[in-house]
Amino acid sequence: MWKIARRPRWIAMLVLALVLAAGFAALGQWQLERAIASGQVVVLTTETVKPLSAITAPQKPTTENIVGQLIQARGQFVVGDFTVISNRMNRDETGYWVLGHAQVEGPEAAALAVAVGFTTDKRVAASALKKLNAAPDAAPRPLSGRYLATEAAEDAPFEKGVITTVSTAELINSWSHFDGATTGAYGGYLVLADPLAGLERIYSPPLTTASNFNWLNLFYAAEWVVFAGFAVYLWYRLVKDTWEREEEERKEAELAQSELVRVAAALA
Repeated sequence: MWKIARRPRWIAMLVLALVLAAGFAALGQWQLERAIASGQVVVLTTETVKPLSAITAPQKPTTENIVGQLIQARGQFVVGDFTVISNRMNRDETGYWVLGHAQVEGPEAAALAVAVGFTTDKRVAASALKKLNAAPDAAPRPLSGRYLATEAAEDAPFEKGVITTVSTAELINSWSHFDGATTGAYGGYLVLADPLAGLERIYSPPLTTASNFNWLNLFYAAEWVVFAGFAVYLWYRLVKDTWEREEEERKEAELAQSELVRVAAALA
C-alpha cells in the first residue's frame, strides 16, 4: 500500500490533508483558548484605598470600574436617620444590616449611605438602631470601607415599612435630615470596615469577575480536532481504497492469465 502512497499524486494529496489538518487544529486551539479564558477569575484592582472624592462625586452614577473600591473619607453621621435593612446575607448567615446617613466633609456636605454593621438577631439590630438614633450629634470621623453600587428598590416591602435592599433613591426619601434641593447624594453606598454599636463586621470581600467555563467553545474545539484527524484519515482511506482496487484488479488479471494458460494447455 505504501508504494501507492509514495506516488506524486498521493504525496500531493497528503500535503493538502496535512495543511487542512493544521488549519483545523489551529481553529481548535483558538476555541480551546477562548474556553479557558472565559473561565478565568479576574480580581479587580480595588484593594488600594483611595479617597472617595478621587473615584466619584455626588449625583454621579456608580460605574463598573469603581464598584467594590476600598475608599476613605471623613463625615458625620446624622442622628435619627439610621435604619435597619432586613434579609441581608453575611457569609452564610441571614440577618440585618444597620445603615446610616453620613454627611461627607466638603462644600456640599453630600449624603452617603453607610452600612455600619450586621447581626442575625432582630433584637440586637433594634437595640443598635435605638442607640445610634439616640446618640448626640457626632463629630466628623473617618469613614473607610468598600464602596458598592446602589441596589434596585423593592416597592412592596418598602411600603410595608420593611427595607430589604440598599437603594439610595429610596433611602434619601426616608431621611428626615436630607434636602435634595440643596444637598447632593452619592450614587453608591459604603460598607464600613469597622462596625458600630457592637454589631458584627459586614463581610465584604474583593469583587471578582468570573465567567462560567464555556463548554460550547470546548465542544467546538473538539469538533475541529475531529475534523483535523478526519482530513488525514480520509487521505489514508483513499490510498487504501486505491490499493485494494489495484490489488483486486491484479488478482483478477492473474486469474484470467492462469485461466488462459489452462485453456491453452487443454487445447494443445
